[in-house]
Amino acid sequence: MRMTGGRAACAAVVLSGLVLAGCDEVTSAVQEVEAAGDKAAVCTQALQIIDLSADVSPEQVAAEAEQKAQQLQDLGNQVADQTVQDTLFDIANGYLELEERKLDHLGDFSGWLENNLNSLENLRQACL
Repeated sequence: MRMTGGRAACAAVVLSGLVLAGCDEVTSAVQEVEAAGDKAAVCTQALQIIDLSADVSPEQVAAEAEQKAQQLQDLGNQVADQTVQDTLFDIANGYLELEERKLDHLGDFSGWLENNLNSLENLRQACL
């Protein structure tokens, strides 16, 4: 069965459409995997930066607050996942608030720590 020029061209268009559709699916899958990898990498880095525990020293946290806030903002700008990004920005803002409170001799550090531990739990959930 031999195809005429018009049918051959039509078949070529259909086949190229299938190939392109397949390429789009592959590209989409690769992008999803890359995004998941980026999310995992960002979450791992963020959890290392935050490193909060119940016995953390207020002075130590305050001394590193500005640097940690900047690192968390940078990570937030790198991740595509909106929930992770928002949570990183929230935690970064918490560190900036602590930086401002340093001037007030770390007033209500326990309240700050509780808020940021809650944000840390939100980040852990968003990173799952």
